[in-house]
Amino acid sequence: MTVSNTTTKQRTIAKEITLKGVGLHTGENVTLKFVPAPENFGYAFKRIDLEGEPIIEADANYVVNTQRGTNLEKRGVKIQTSEHVLAALVGLEIDNVLIELNAPEPPIMDGSSKFFVEALEQAGIVEQNAMRDEFIVKDVISYKDEETGSEITIIPADNYQVTTMVDFGTKVLGTQNATLENLSDFKSEIADARTFSFLHELEMLLENGLIKGGDLNNAIVYVDKEISDSTMKKLEKAFNKKKLSVKPNGILDNLTLHQPNEAARHKLLDVIGDLALTGTRIRGKVIANKPGHFVNTQFAKKLSKIIKMEKRNHVPQYDLNKPPLMDIHQIMDMLPHRPPFLLLDRILELSDQHVVGMKNVTMNEPFFVGHFPGAPVMPGVLQVEAMAQTGGILVLSTVPDPENYLTLFMKIDNVKFKQKVLPGDTLIFHCSLITPIRRGICHMQAYAYANSKLVCEAEMMAQIVKKK
Repeated sequence: MTVSNTTTKQRTIAKEITLKGVGLHTGENVTLKFVPAPENFGYAFKRIDLEGEPIIEADANYVVNTQRGTNLEKRGVKIQTSEHVLAALVGLEIDNVLIELNAPEPPIMDGSSKFFVEALEQAGIVEQNAMRDEFIVKDVISYKDEETGSEITIIPADNYQVTTMVDFGTKVLGTQNATLENLSDFKSEIADARTFSFLHELEMLLENGLIKGGDLNNAIVYVDKEISDSTMKKLEKAFNKKKLSVKPNGILDNLTLHQPNEAARHKLLDVIGDLALTGTRIRGKVIANKPGHFVNTQFAKKLSKIIKMEKRNHVPQYDLNKPPLMDIHQIMDMLPHRPPFLLLDRILELSDQHVVGMKNVTMNEPFFVGHFPGAPVMPGVLQVEAMAQTGGILVLSTVPDPENYLTLFMKIDNVKFKQKVLPGDTLIFHCSLITPIRRGICHMQAYAYANSKLVCEAEMMAQIVKKK
């Protein structure tokens, strides 16, 4: 399993767009606004109805409850039924969006992702500069809920695919399957699949004062038991209908199915929405047998841990036999540093967002004389300096006359040393911008690798100033 940059750029929406509706369980009027977000932001919800307008990231670790939807909570602030909105974002391959709400849950709309998809498309989708991270599945990963028999497995595949198999053990809703082979088909194949409920669940929800926002335009109701006259009257009153009856196919006569397997398609929609909580695009095939929000989110938590470990341990690979982008002479044309304090031999990659450099560490380095006699170790401070010189190439490449500038440190944060660097090691430095360069100030994340391991990392801020 690896987490890597794809050749695909991240995407957000071109402008803000607003939808209005009611929350399914609260019955409250809700205004939802999709807001463009910067690169590497991901998805997050903002409660504008609360003091301080707190933000809850769409993160599997914030899942606190999966009854009647996937519910998130951070520091006492809650978001209910997040899955349909998140599925729309993933289905349209949008990476960064802020979702503003003036209530605890998004509007239910028609119980599907259809209206969210339409709004996002209306807002327009735009490319950003940063490349998209993708979790590439190389091994089989599974999670099983022993109590219910629900199980989710992911296996290697060329793209993100999902198959759901639904079996509720009832006559009215038998075994159903649904498959999405490509996200480009989400809008046409999955987005309009509506949520559903069984009559026995509906009775319990009504008795407990839930689904206050329910009307029979946003849920398919499967009648899995005999309906007494009194129950039918309660339903007619709850849903403000003069007359209800049961169709021959065992569904309340509120609506017509979009597809015979609409329930399985909606479960697939839920899987996509819940797995969005991993925070990373997935390349692999998900096979979900009897999925539900509990098993979905437990699997998302498991994947999230694996992805974080992969990101932490991921070492990018570079072909050191290829001609460098910049050799030592070109580096000295740009950087003011000179031996013995020039700690960079080659530049391998350079864009407006990142730079990759290389240094061969030899026993001839002057610092090994005193650090340490008989046990040579490259000082950590010089590893940071070498990363800074690599970052200097990135920031100096933005001016037409780099030879007339110096790069000066402003701040170093979150420095960590993971492994010793010894004579004979080849150091690879990767520096990427955290924020765009403004007024000559560069804020970047830097990593140093050797022997297929991360040896050092730091956040650095520097400024270029003209030589006097």
